[in-house]
This record gives sequence, C-alpha cells and structure tokens, in this order.
Amino acid sequence: MSRVLEGKVGVVFGVANKRSIAWGIAQAWAQAGAKLIFNYQGERLKENVEELAATFGSDTPAAPCDVSRDEDIVRFMDFVKSKTPRVDLLLHSVAFAPKEALEGNFLDTSREAFRVAHDISAYSLVAVTRAAAPLMAGGGSVVTMSYYGAEKVVPHYNVMGVAKAALEASVRYLAYDLGPRKVRVNAISAGPVNTLAARGISGFSAMLSHYEQHAPLKRNITLEELGAMGVFLASDGGAGVTGQTLYVDSGYSVMGM
Repeated sequence: MSRVLEGKVGVVFGVANKRSIAWGIAQAWAQAGAKLIFNYQGERLKENVEELAATFGSDTPAAPCDVSRDEDIVRFMDFVKSKTPRVDLLLHSVAFAPKEALEGNFLDTSREAFRVAHDISAYSLVAVTRAAAPLMAGGGSVVTMSYYGAEKVVPHYNVMGVAKAALEASVRYLAYDLGPRKVRVNAISAGPVNTLAARGISGFSAMLSHYEQHAPLKRNITLEELGAMGVFLASDGGAGVTGQTLYVDSGYSVMGM
C-alpha cells in the first residue's frame, strides 16, 4: 500500500481485539503512513489494545476512554494533546446494545436498552468528534462504522438498526457543521464481519451464509477491504467526499431479492 497518509496523525476508537473492524482500518492507516493513538474501554481491554498498538512501535500511545462519559472523553483528549499538537484522522468504531435487545422482537425493546444503544452507538460519534475538532484546525477526516440494518430491517438487529440510522443521520449533520473547517465526516456500511460484537447478534452465522449466497460477489467481505476504504476516506483521494454512507458489502445492498 502506498504511503498516502504519511505524516498524518489518527485517533482510533473501538479496537477490542485483532478481529475488530477498528483494528483492520487502523492497520491500513498505519501501513499508509499514519501515526496512531488508541483508546481502550476499561481495564478488561487494556492489555489487548496495548499489545496490538505496540506492533506499530512500543511508543504507540493508548489510554482509557469510556465514550459514554463526557469526563472520560475530555481526559482522553487531554492525553491526545500531550502526544500531538494536531489530529488529522478520527476513527469511530463503537457500538453497543444490551444482549436481550438483540434477541426477540424490536417491539419489546426497553426504554433503557434504547437509551444505551443510542448513547453509545450514535451520540458517542458526536461527543468524540466535538472533542477532537479543535485539534483538526488544518482539516481532517472522521470515519464511523454503520451497517445495512440502518436502512432495512435485519431480523434480530433490532434497536441497533435504529441506532445506526441515527448514526448515519449524525454523519450528515456533522458533515454540514464541519465542512467549513475542511473536516469531512463519512460512514462505512460494512457487510457482516465475524467480530466479537457481531457474535452477540442472534442468528449471526446464518447472516454470513445469507450474504455469501445472495451478494453479487457471492462472498463476505474482509477486514483488508474495509481498511482500504478507510484509507480512501482518510486520504486526498476522498477529498470531495463528505456526509456519505459508503457500502463495502460485496454488493448485497443493491439487491431487491
């Protein structure tokens, strides 16, 4: 991969392990020349994230940040400021809903599950982008992760689909607000990937099989393909693209039947 991001600094939210979509994009950004700073969500993930970050050099920074807590976001951004005077790239690959809300019927979604899903999966994009924006004085690129369940009904995706719809709308409004600052905001709508989070969705293995059978490319996508799209959106190649949801799903989203 050419080093189209040489000299850029990126902040990565959402790595949990080596199968994470965030990790696939982070690897691609690093291979393209970007220097990265990572968050981890609590002590449970600290060792995993620090070990992965160290593959880019033992001095690759990582610090805790619970995106549902404004004080954590402020503290994390203070940490970022201590490492770099600017940020060029921001990856938001964060989503969560209580397990019981990803089973059964959407009709039965509790008020609390709805609140949590939207807070962590959608509002956190607004919160971390607002906190990072002062460091993006020279412009930049914000990338978040969505899924087709934001647009069409995917059984068992339930409240997460509604939260992803809110996320995609947030992308458009943030793109409008930040456009004058030369900050672009886009979403990648990924086909199903066998991540830790995805395995919490009831019937996920059947979803993978369904995509293989019905997508035009007759296969599922790879982390490398998501990484390549992440590099495109972060690079000058995507300089005219903002407020968009771009599908990396083997073409599945174009199908009617």
